[in-house]
Amino acid sequence: MALTGATGVVYGIRLLEVLQGFTDVETHLIISEYAEEVINLETDREVGEVKKLAHYHHEFRDLAASLASGSFTTRGMVVAPCSMKTMAAIAHGLADNLITRAADVTLKEKRKLILAPRETPLNVIHLENMVTLARVGAILMPPMPAFYNLPRDINDLVDHFVGRILDQFDLPHELTKPWQGRNTGG
Repeated sequence: MALTGATGVVYGIRLLEVLQGFTDVETHLIISEYAEEVINLETDREVGEVKKLAHYHHEFRDLAASLASGSFTTRGMVVAPCSMKTMAAIAHGLADNLITRAADVTLKEKRKLILAPRETPLNVIHLENMVTLARVGAILMPPMPAFYNLPRDINDLVDHFVGRILDQFDLPHELTKPWQGRNTGG
């Protein structure tokens, strides 16, 4: 799990909170330097508190960490939120920090890589980077709100997106209800 310097750190933080409820999931967290600033700007959490939500925290610049090697087996990786800078670096193989290296390893080992890009509007460079990543197997999941479940507040919107990430890993949850189709009454 990685948090980068884009708006929306609440998605990654909530995912970490929910993953604590799974006894068979071990979480490893990397927080970029600017993600620490975004945590301070967008939440009432301390960075140290966020780090404690994971089983293990790895330093952003530590390219000797376990996650930097394909021999360290994982189910996959989630980058939420994923800045356009990080997405570009992953798309072009610039493994110059632990987030981009771990993502590169995830792709080369054919493991699930989920990126939650946070930018709008998108320019052609963003879109081309997304296409490049999709072609090599990354799953692009922009945090888009769903309203069919009649969200009551922002937490419901966040939980819906986190639930969709859990669905990608076949992790059961009750964060949101799947669409059942229109009730025709009879």
